[in-house]
Amino acid sequence: MIKRRFGRLEWEVSEIGYGMWGMGHWTASEDLLSVKSLDLAVENGVNFFDTAWAYGHGKSEALLGDLLRRHSHKKLYTASKIPAKNFTWPAKPEYTLEESYPASHILEYTEKTLRNLGVEQIDLMQFHTWDDSWTDRDEWKRTVEDLKKSGKVSAMGISVNRWEPENGIKALKTGLLDAVQVIYNIFDQAPEDVLFPLCAELDIAVIARVPFDEGTLTGNITKETTFAEGDWRGTYFVPENLKASAEKADLLRPVVPDGMTMAEMALRFITMNKTVSTIIPGMRKKRNVLMNTALSDGNGLPLKLYQELKDHRWDRKPTSWSQ
Repeated sequence: MIKRRFGRLEWEVSEIGYGMWGMGHWTASEDLLSVKSLDLAVENGVNFFDTAWAYGHGKSEALLGDLLRRHSHKKLYTASKIPAKNFTWPAKPEYTLEESYPASHILEYTEKTLRNLGVEQIDLMQFHTWDDSWTDRDEWKRTVEDLKKSGKVSAMGISVNRWEPENGIKALKTGLLDAVQVIYNIFDQAPEDVLFPLCAELDIAVIARVPFDEGTLTGNITKETTFAEGDWRGTYFVPENLKASAEKADLLRPVVPDGMTMAEMALRFITMNKTVSTIIPGMRKKRNVLMNTALSDGNGLPLKLYQELKDHRWDRKPTSWSQ
């Protein structure tokens, strides 16, 4: 597993991290699969794990805490997120800081996360939503400084809204945030325009999430795809999005190299960008862990293919279903 520098924090984190979103909502039998997948990831060099209180009201955090205890001899980096007080995703300009991240709420949920993890300090705590209209408010700034001084968090970051990679630029310029989590993949290349250059300038770590565009870039989404009741993807892949996403995936199929899956191509595309500190795909099953960790081999993609994939950029604007 290749390690990458995590910005000015100088952490050496695995190029392929682990996104734990789905684990907060699985059944007991699926939890057993989670444990095996997590352990296998550690065995294959993964040392960065991203979760959130919102993933099962702390359940995913508890699973990560158990992992830390099973592998106490290894340094595993922990990252979680504080939900907005109004528990609404994404943040919108009309939401006030008081509705979203008052100091008491930030402190309360940091404590909850620490208890769920069973640790006294978390490596990276993030705001799960963000709107730059809050940037000039002193309350959140003082709270971040206090959390760092107290030793309860080592670093702070933000997770920016879907398709809004520049809605966080002002906050990053305050110098109080050490990392930013953003959607970045073959389709979502907009972070390269402004966000990534700023992160390189300020030496802020970049966590690339949603590497497969919620499944489109695995090649498994078609116009006929349906989702079981309760599957979140059913609310995301509404008819207009499903059709457009499937059509975009179809345009990619002819360029996938022989012997490579679309999913592998998608991950390798992201590894080509050296501003990215770590990529956090969800890895529910053993085969996902093995495939994703195996591609951290430094080979990336042929330059010609990489440049061709740049032409598949798909700029989208937030909608009621983009969440």
